[in-house]
Amino acid sequence: MARDTTLKVINFLLFQAGWFLCVWLTNWIAVVISLVIVMVHLTVISRRPWPELRFILLGVVLGTLLDGLWFQTGILRDASGSVWTPPWLMAIWALFLTTPGHSLVWMQERLWLPFVLAPVAGPFAYFAANRLDAISFPHFTESLVALALGWLLIFPLLLWLQRHFFRETMT
Repeated sequence: MARDTTLKVINFLLFQAGWFLCVWLTNWIAVVISLVIVMVHLTVISRRPWPELRFILLGVVLGTLLDGLWFQTGILRDASGSVWTPPWLMAIWALFLTTPGHSLVWMQERLWLPFVLAPVAGPFAYFAANRLDAISFPHFTESLVALALGWLLIFPLLLWLQRHFFRETMT
């Protein structure tokens, strides 16, 4: 039991460190560090690394498509003026997807909770990235509303996918 708790804390701390490095650096160094963190997660924390890697890859595709929509429609912008999801933001998705089966596994037990927390917590992460100048909101209120609606859909969907197709990755 203590080992499980320790691994969940390590999972949470690795995600937070990776997130911060990505929004601080916003470059390929952040992407490489993030991939190393994901590999450490898969080798040290994950009990089922191959199924979890498949879940992470599926989630990265879905998250990248959602963020890509936001960049295409002008909901989000980054310093480079990218019209698609920048690699460092894709890396954040990979980092984030290590958490639902570990440090955020408790959210799987309360099916209503993601619908309440995700529309707040998701946009808050983008708001924090905005404050660190990693991204900008061209239309502040509309951007936050779009992010909230997107997270209202994507996070419960990711949890559902994990629960139904990658259950073995949940500890």
